[in-house]
Formats: sequence, C-alpha cells, structure tokens
Amino acid sequence: MKYKDYYETLGVKRDATEAEIKSAFRKLARKYHPDVNKTKEAEEKFKEINEAYEVLGDKQKRQRYDSLGSGWQGGADYTPPPGFENFNFNGGQGGTYQFNFNGQDMGGFSDFFSSLFGDMMGGAGTSSRSSRGGFSGFDFGNFQDMGQQAYTRQTYTNPRASRASSTSRKSEDLDITKTLNVTAKDLFSDSPITVKFNDMRKCTQCPPSGGYCSACGGTGIINETKSIKVKLPKEIKEGQKIRLKGEGKTDAYGQKGDLYLIITPKDSEYEIKGSDLTKEVEITPPEAVLGCKKDIQTLHGTIGIKIPPMTSSGKTLRLKNLGLPKKAGGYGNLNAKIKIVLPTKLTQKQIDLYKQLL
Repeated sequence: MKYKDYYETLGVKRDATEAEIKSAFRKLARKYHPDVNKTKEAEEKFKEINEAYEVLGDKQKRQRYDSLGSGWQGGADYTPPPGFENFNFNGGQGGTYQFNFNGQDMGGFSDFFSSLFGDMMGGAGTSSRSSRGGFSGFDFGNFQDMGQQAYTRQTYTNPRASRASSTSRKSEDLDITKTLNVTAKDLFSDSPITVKFNDMRKCTQCPPSGGYCSACGGTGIINETKSIKVKLPKEIKEGQKIRLKGEGKTDAYGQKGDLYLIITPKDSEYEIKGSDLTKEVEITPPEAVLGCKKDIQTLHGTIGIKIPPMTSSGKTLRLKNLGLPKKAGGYGNLNAKIKIVLPTKLTQKQIDLYKQLL
C-alpha cells in the first residue's frame, strides 16, 4: 500500500487553514470536474481531490492523518496501523465507499484512506458530502448541483462481529516489512546497527463514549518511534530479508507478528556486491599518461596504490582482501575504478601545452 500525501494533492502547506484548504479544493474541482474535463486522467484526479478534501476538510480526520507525522513521503510503502486491517473495504459486507457522478459509478476511496478512516465511515444508506459542507452549496458556474444529485458517497454499515469471532486465530496480518538501507561500513562492522522506525497501532484506551482520549489525543492511533539492534549477517546480498521474530504488530489478543527487513545497499562511496567493493579513484590526464602513486581510504585504513602509465578511464585495479568480511573467513576484494578528471583551472602555459599536444 502506498502513502498518500493529501496536502500535496490539494497543493497546500501542512499548516494550511480550513479556508485555504477549501479554496484550493474548489479551484481544483472546477478544473477537473467531469462536466468540464472529459479525460480519464481528469476523472482520476477528481477522485483524488475529493478523497484529499474528505480528510483535510474534516477536523477529526485531519487530526488522525497528521498523527502519522510529516516524515512520510508520497508514494512510499505504508503499513496500516494495527487493528484497522480488521475492516473489510472491498466487499459488499461493509466499508464500501463509492463515488457516483450522475448515476455513473466512479470507483471508491483508496485502500490507504480505508485503512485509516474505515471505522469513522460507518452508517447505513447513502450519505452526502453536504453533511460536512463538501460539494453541496458550492457554486461552480454552469455545473449542476454537486450535492446529492451530482456526486455522492455511498457508505454501508461495517459489521465488526467478525473481529471478535475467534480468539484462537490470527485476526490480522501482524507482520511488518521495511526497507533497510545499509552502507559498506555497516556491513564491515561486527557491532549491531540501530534500526529506527515508526510503530503505529490502534489506540485501545479511547473512551467508549467517544470522548477525548489523552493517550492518542483523539486521533485513534498511537504513533511511537521504535528502536532495535540488528546484527547483519556476513555476505548478505541486496534483496535478502532479515526476520526479527516478535518485532511486528500486536493484536488485541496479544499475538505478535514479525519484522522483515529487506536489505538495500546504499553507499555514496562504495558499490557493494556480496563481499566485494568498488570505489572510484580520480586521477588527472598527466597522471593517466605517466602513471602515479595514490593514497586511497579503505575500510581497512589508508593504503598507497601504484597506477601504471597509460591508464584509461574505467580501468579497474583489483586490491585483494580489502573488501567486506566473508562467511568462511577472510575478506573480499576492493576494486579501484580509475576515473580521469580534468583540472578546474589551467594557466595559460598549460593551455598552450595542450594546444601543442593537439
């Protein structure tokens, strides 16, 4: 599931006022309204705008959405908070939210929306946005009324009896999968690395009467930063997973899922491939022609290497046992990849010498 940045969808800042949000929504609605813009892209954009305003135009929903924090990025992987996955958002059993425009089914809210606000959208029959000051009452020029006649949201009662139907089975997917970016230094060290991530779960302290909850601030979500130590196996490859048992989500019955970390090498200095490393070594054109000695920094310390004369850019020099640790003992290789760079400043005499060479 992908995180949706509703502020970006409406083109407003995160501290925008209600008036600014409403104004931005109205401008976009005029532009992408199906009566004016007949393209398929406009239809999808219109639904996205409506979904964003459904959240940001409602104080309670906006507060819950903001509780996710501003560290999320649009399009990034998102795991629903524990407890919300119990709602069925795809079948006619409950929680089905659909858009209709002049009798035409335009699809429903996204899974991201449903995972956060499914429990807030219950009710029977058809509900218009006019109950919250949405489309109804807005003057869009020649457009017909955008209240109940034009664009409505249908909601159906979401039965929760299945939530507590059995305590002997796993009530939801409690596993969490995260991407873990690692550097060559992380893989070289014998010490565990610290992994931090947001642990979101449904608040269990909210008053049944619906009053203010001091535990979650009325958002319905507990959002905490979790920190754990992880020992990286030797020779771990890109795409492999590390399983941390019991570090996933916890359901209402105390059952715990697992945390899966997908390894993604990310290093600005080294290219990582198994236990071997590749590093660029920059030299000037005269050094490439005549050969030279260079001191380079490695994970094992600073070493001097000899670059032979007439070395072309892209040539690789293999330095044995200067890479990452191997499972069986020893180390991989460090490949010094030559890159010829031009000087940023030249004297007139140097320019004249280059002209002679040319």
